[in-house]
Amino acid sequence: MLIVLSPAKTLDYATPSVTDKHSRPQFTKHSAELINTLKQLSPAQIASLMRVSDPLAALNAERYAAWSKRFTLKNSRQAVLAFDGDVYGGLDARSLNAAQLEYAQSHIRILSGLYGLLRPLDLMQPYRLEMGTRLATARGKDLYAFWGDMLTKAIDVELTGRKSTALINLASEEYFKAVRPALLGIPVITPVFEDWKSGQYKIISFYAKRARGLMARYAAVNSITQPERLKQFESDGYRFDDKRSSEDRWIFRRNIAR
Repeated sequence: MLIVLSPAKTLDYATPSVTDKHSRPQFTKHSAELINTLKQLSPAQIASLMRVSDPLAALNAERYAAWSKRFTLKNSRQAVLAFDGDVYGGLDARSLNAAQLEYAQSHIRILSGLYGLLRPLDLMQPYRLEMGTRLATARGKDLYAFWGDMLTKAIDVELTGRKSTALINLASEEYFKAVRPALLGIPVITPVFEDWKSGQYKIISFYAKRARGLMARYAAVNSITQPERLKQFESDGYRFDDKRSSEDRWIFRRNIAR
């Protein structure tokens, strides 16, 4: 079983790391190619392209200029410790023990606009480049064209190597569009998290993102290798709804007064 997550916009390079163990990203040559394109953009162009504020555009222009092909513990941080959004609040990687981090390294992959596909302990230099960004390169009009089938093939190699029975999609729609399920030889299962609000169950972004991280954590803490065991996930009050679920779309619901 392999789990895929989205990255986060918010980064944390200040909190002390809990481990020195690290690995190197697989697609650094391609990341460098993207960086060379990004370095040619002015802060104003970055602000327009990414729809961010001027200060944030200037910060990322500085990040692109400082980016290096050499990854060290001084200029980089392990991806699962650097990302700091809602998903990673649920995953809470800093509280995982060594064995649980090893599980994450083996069974979790993070899709990235700049790095393509990251293992949790892959070193990552700070950046902002969402997968949906329409950054034109020699390979096409956007990042989906840039990455093409590369990420799917890399995932397929891992799935085949470990004789996995399913890919668990805990990524957002924006990021999972970079994967082409039809090229994979196994089922893709997408857990969906719904909350009761205003008389109906619906996906509430903040809670759903956190729940994806909680499920990844649940898998790591319990060393889960069989997808069916994820149906026992009940963190934060979510429970599997067999009647509303299908083979490839597993619904988890909760009804908590807020």
